[in-house]
Amino acid sequence: MDVLPIGAIAALIGLTTGVVMGLAARLGDFCTLGAIESAIYGEDQRRIRMWGIVLATAIFSTFFLSTAGLIELEATIYHSVAWNPLASIVGGAVFGYGMALAGNCGFGALARFGGGDLRAMVVVVVMAITGFVTLNGPLAKLRVLAFPQTPSEGPQGFAHLVAGQLGLPPLAFATLVAAALLIWALSYAPLRASVRQVTWGVAAGLSVSFALWGTSMLHGLSFGEIPVEGHSFTAPLGRTLLWLMTASSGGLGFAVGSVAGVLAGAFVGSTIKGHFRWEACEDPRELGRQVGGAALMGVGGIVAMGCSVGQGVTGFATLAYSAPVTLAAIYFGAVFGLRRLIQGYQPD
Repeated sequence: MDVLPIGAIAALIGLTTGVVMGLAARLGDFCTLGAIESAIYGEDQRRIRMWGIVLATAIFSTFFLSTAGLIELEATIYHSVAWNPLASIVGGAVFGYGMALAGNCGFGALARFGGGDLRAMVVVVVMAITGFVTLNGPLAKLRVLAFPQTPSEGPQGFAHLVAGQLGLPPLAFATLVAAALLIWALSYAPLRASVRQVTWGVAAGLSVSFALWGTSMLHGLSFGEIPVEGHSFTAPLGRTLLWLMTASSGGLGFAVGSVAGVLAGAFVGSTIKGHFRWEACEDPRELGRQVGGAALMGVGGIVAMGCSVGQGVTGFATLAYSAPVTLAAIYFGAVFGLRRLIQGYQPD
């Protein structure tokens, strides 16, 4: 801190952990929509069960570090803001439907952009703009009116609820949840046989908890100036775009580093696999569909206070009430969107 501004240190934490996330996407095939498509239409559950590895690792390591006093769960947005179930359901479903139209979530679009896909760049930029239109722009008042956010009176999580009701330590409950997810994931023989996916699943889960750990340390050292946060790819896309244009909007921070890290990791991963190549959209209808989907994701991600990674992984790592509901809404929204797309291409 004597050498670098504290915001730059936060950005470095986002960068290093984001690189791991980007590598997991390109080398481990960690992708939300890809997992859903493979499970439903490809009859291959490896990618969706890989989520069990990611979540089990993230949950256990997060609560282990929290028990050691190294992560301030109550300072995260998932626990400091009272849960709004309607926002999770509506925002998640809109995000999931938009994800199906766009062909990727914000994280997946960054990973594809890092591999040279210029269509994904369009998705990222549109998500960034519409996200901030909803967060702080013309739609902000309507969002607050429809989905108000109020400070919580305590941790908004299942582990803390069980601790209060049964006296079971939060780490014990988190360990049980993590074990159940791990058993579900590894009960699928093809995933057990894929050392690559298991390894990158663990790495992605650890990157989430390490991000929370690092920002928690800075939160205390900065007397609250640096927020406790993990990887999420809706509002951070807008913050990164604003910072690149103006070097302002709160300055350099974790969000900017996280976005840059995923791009860098995806670039390295695609280069290692020999998959990097420039791609563009040749069909205007496809581009229009992707732009529309990106806009829906920007709105839905802000309403739900997180995307498929923000709520589905980082929020889940804290066992927040909002996480499983939002993730389920994203899943069903994506399934509905995929079915509409497939039926739309079938002849009458």
